[in-house]
Amino acid sequence: MVAAMPVHAGNEAIQRIAFGSCAQQNKPQPIWWAIDESRPDLFIFSGDNVYADTDDEIRMRASYRALASKPGFRALRRRVPLLATWDDHDFGKNDGGEGFNGKAMAQRVFTDFFEVPKDDPRRRRPGIYSAHRFGPPGRTVQVVLLDTRYFRSPLKKRWTRYVAHDDASTTLLGPAQWQWLIDTLREPADLRILVSSIQVLSTDHHREKWANFPHERRRLLRLLSGTGPVILISGDRHFGEIQRLRPDPDSDFGHTVYEVTASGLNTAGKRVTTNGYRLGSAVQIDHFGLIEIDWAKQQATLSLVDWTGVTQMSHRASFHTLDPIWSRPVLAAQISPGASDVVSEFKLAAASVSASPGQK
Repeated sequence: MVAAMPVHAGNEAIQRIAFGSCAQQNKPQPIWWAIDESRPDLFIFSGDNVYADTDDEIRMRASYRALASKPGFRALRRRVPLLATWDDHDFGKNDGGEGFNGKAMAQRVFTDFFEVPKDDPRRRRPGIYSAHRFGPPGRTVQVVLLDTRYFRSPLKKRWTRYVAHDDASTTLLGPAQWQWLIDTLREPADLRILVSSIQVLSTDHHREKWANFPHERRRLLRLLSGTGPVILISGDRHFGEIQRLRPDPDSDFGHTVYEVTASGLNTAGKRVTTNGYRLGSAVQIDHFGLIEIDWAKQQATLSLVDWTGVTQMSHRASFHTLDPIWSRPVLAAQISPGASDVVSEFKLAAASVSASPGQK
């Protein structure tokens, strides 16, 4: 195992954050060289970091060893700190959730591979959710990584499609993780990066997404509306896209949210589905995401970069558009899953969206 660059909070501001998901360990992974050449200060895995799909510990550890053997990954890991969450295939079961009987083993293997410190809470309690802070006051980035697998209630299915739950007792994060998230978002930060393995904003496709648990999605969006500038990143879909949710003056949701889905470090190419929040076109070749922060101009450039280093999609977001533009009297601590005044569904104006046809 190659020694990893340690992850620790520091006073030096970070400016470049690379991220990606869906890395099949038994296929070539040339994209790591392009990621390294982008000179990130941090790399974030947003899930399906390997395709283990097993409850057998020996086989799961072998999957991670295959990833560790990739020369480009080894080079990046020596130079750049890594953060990670998981999705279903590195969790151990396709579309798996709380009922997967190998989840405790999978967490042990995950924390070993990513060299999580022995005194880290992820070594002691269920779930791999975590938060990390970088940079001095005025340039502080908080990275929040959610666990959308360990506690997730069973999905609701109609024929071959997943559909929205109408049972508000179902959950994506579970009570302990929700309380942790509320507490974590109370901490001061100048920019937050929230990492979800599955898409938060999209409501149109019939695969895994936060909208399958609409009460959980509403709760998350309302919570984020009181936290200052935030950018969402996700994976899972096997194509890339940049999404935008605009503020709604008729609700208490008062700022723009961007979500960058970077899905396919070496597995992109699946059919693109409709997404009413998408900006521009989807990226269907192997790619990674890149957030470039300009602290002087108070803006971030969100990009999808292909495996050769060519930028396929880019959008600039000013911090002031990510901050609430009207006051919210509701505190995060007051949010409850069944609140009747939770944020409504928001749709972009058709003129601002270029949605690709087709359904998965």
